[in-house]
Amino acid sequence: MTSSTPFRELLDSDGVQEVCHLRGKLGFMAYHGGSLEVLTDVVADRAAQRSGASYYGVLQPPDLNWHIPSHLVAPAESDVLYGFLQHVDAVVTIHGYGRHGYWTTLLLGGQNRPLADHFAAHLRPELPDYRIETDIDVMPSELRGLHARNPVNLPRQQGVQIELPPRVRGVSPIWNDWQGPGLVPHSDALIDALVAAATTWVTAQDD
Repeated sequence: MTSSTPFRELLDSDGVQEVCHLRGKLGFMAYHGGSLEVLTDVVADRAAQRSGASYYGVLQPPDLNWHIPSHLVAPAESDVLYGFLQHVDAVVTIHGYGRHGYWTTLLLGGQNRPLADHFAAHLRPELPDYRIETDIDVMPSELRGLHARNPVNLPRQQGVQIELPPRVRGVSPIWNDWQGPGLVPHSDALIDALVAAATTWVTAQDD
């Protein structure tokens, strides 16, 4: 009998949703979405929809909080993920993290450094209250997104891993009084920047 892997077990768990929309050759991913890394799937999905990019997400229900390390999120365990990674040329993976000293820092890792610099150039003017970090050497090693089996590095042109602190995702205490409507302003600005970056990247590749 073949034993199941953690990622396959997660996908087979009650209430877990695996979502994929194949559109453009640039893709957004959020496979720690739902209740785990809050709002990452919303950010990735909305940015993908508005820019015509493809999207892959794994959403956990409120009663589940299971973190599968990125290098174990394997396309061999999911035909849907495999098809997504075969379809796109490059990918932007949206993650959430929280760490002392990094509450207002977005980390842009992954092996496609020109793509990281391109997205950073769009994020900085939209999020002036945040540090947009692209220097791999100063990032915590486990948040750099450089592992060869990390899905962000599997497409033909690899990709960029964006780690979002709680504040930009609207889950910081500073937003306790926010009544809406919609997402907090920083999250809206983040999505606007991702859409602009994705759209201009695709246009540049087509020229």
